[in-house]
Amino acid sequence: MVSTSIRRATAKKLRASTTPHERTLWRALKELPVDGTHFRRQAPIGPYVVDFLCPAAHLVIELDGGHHNDDETAKRDRERQLWLKQEGYRVVRFWNSEITDDLNAVLERIYVELHGSREAPAEPLKHRRRR
Repeated sequence: MVSTSIRRATAKKLRASTTPHERTLWRALKELPVDGTHFRRQAPIGPYVVDFLCPAAHLVIELDGGHHNDDETAKRDRERQLWLKQEGYRVVRFWNSEITDDLNAVLERIYVELHGSREAPAEPLKHRRRR
């Protein structure tokens, strides 16, 4: 297991070098109507650092570039996603091209993941700390 201080340092380094797609989604997530909670970017969870995390909804959002098509990278992504699922997180993946081509559709999918449907009102979410 990687130490907490190493994971935090890695997350901080990743936040300082975000991709253009991550910056675009980060700005858009701040505008999503989600009272009582927030998203974190480059958040450490266990041995991993995820792109975006909504702790109250246990929702992880991952952005994937073309290199995620490589066999080895895809295998690591599957292992990571399985581990996160076993820890109680839902993982939603988007391709970078989806951020560029149709950001509104991406935000709509995230809203549905948070609230259950497009028509659902934005209910306040409560962050529950894991012990």
